[in-house]
Amino acid sequence: MSRRSIGLFVVGGLAVALLLAFVVSPWASSEPDGLERVALDQGFAQNATEHATGGSPLADYSVSGVGNAALSTGLSGVIGVLLCFALAGGLLVAIRWSRRRSAARTSAAQD
Repeated sequence: MSRRSIGLFVVGGLAVALLLAFVVSPWASSEPDGLERVALDQGFAQNATEHATGGSPLADYSVSGVGNAALSTGLSGVIGVLLCFALAGGLLVAIRWSRRRSAARTSAAQD
């Protein structure tokens, strides 16, 4: 596979992920999920306290300061996708750098 086709695949995948995050996120269920559902079912939800990051800019799947709930949720999804993409890209760069450095050491040791 050529670099160009891999690049197009990555850009296309990112575009699809961003589109889905922005368009589909506002329609996510507002029903409690995961641990919140268990807490309600088992009767200990009233003991819950505010999470340490509850006041953060992306708390509760929304962007603080954006008045429109659907837009806020969509933007939160887009920011999440971009953060994940940036982290994955950074990890890829670090792995490639590490492999090149290791290969250079091996080559230098053989000379």
